[in-house]
Amino acid sequence: MSGAERGSLLLFTPAGVVARVAPLRLAQRRLEALGYAVGVDEAATARHQRFAGDDERRLQALHRVAEAAPGVALATRGGYGLTRLLDRLDWPRLARSIERGTRWVGYSDMTALHLGLLAHAGVSGWAGPLAIADFGSETVDEVTCGCFVEAMDGTLEAIGFRTAAGHDGLQRRGTLWGGNLTMVCSLLGTPHLPRVRGGVLFLEDVNEHPYRVERHLLQLLQAGVIGAQKAVVLGQFTDWKPSPLDRGYSLRSALEALRSRTSTPILTGLPFGHVATHVSLPVGRRVELVVQGREALIGW
Repeated sequence: MSGAERGSLLLFTPAGVVARVAPLRLAQRRLEALGYAVGVDEAATARHQRFAGDDERRLQALHRVAEAAPGVALATRGGYGLTRLLDRLDWPRLARSIERGTRWVGYSDMTALHLGLLAHAGVSGWAGPLAIADFGSETVDEVTCGCFVEAMDGTLEAIGFRTAAGHDGLQRRGTLWGGNLTMVCSLLGTPHLPRVRGGVLFLEDVNEHPYRVERHLLQLLQAGVIGAQKAVVLGQFTDWKPSPLDRGYSLRSALEALRSRTSTPILTGLPFGHVATHVSLPVGRRVELVVQGREALIGW
């Protein structure tokens, strides 16, 4: 498909600075080849310290994208920076863009925007790819790309994955929500974390040692979040370095400790996170989680 048959897609940078422009331009060309009419926000390559422009400029960019209401609003990258903007964002304006058909897409730091939308307006977007990481890299992962295109076309209805043994016959329904584990924990105690009960919480992270992952998960448990969910589905936890102090301690050990403290099912294996192959997930949608043997399916 070509010739912008898939509609408008606008690239914007809400958080960390774009270090190199070439990968962004490559992502733009590849997305155009997929059939999108791709625009790039005027501040997408702005720079201020480690951010894509100062707070005011990035805030204006988000509001400008919302007013433009493209079919897809795709973040160029994550990093850090959206937390600074949450108290000042015009949530009704962003919600109106969704009513007009905009799908806000990204992961990592975009978790803050997705959960803020769910908390303030009862709407959200797609936890999916980032322009530079997924379309501006040396190669484009076929699964990541195909899943994104189907999600944006409205034809993606479910994703499947292989999980660990012990959950055969599990069936749960609830609101799908979550994202980056560190970002979710950073929103605890703020008005920007949605109060989801009976949901399906998905989580991932990068550069976090298993003890830090465990600490974050225990924080969610002790805050009552995990116990209020129908299930927790864990994605990928990557790029951490073992310590000589571990002496057999691992992510598996951390999860065993967590499972011993809650009756909420905790599944692993979701293909989502800071990895080449990851699916797109509709944050805020009602889903059904079904497990047969070790094959899990999340459908909506």
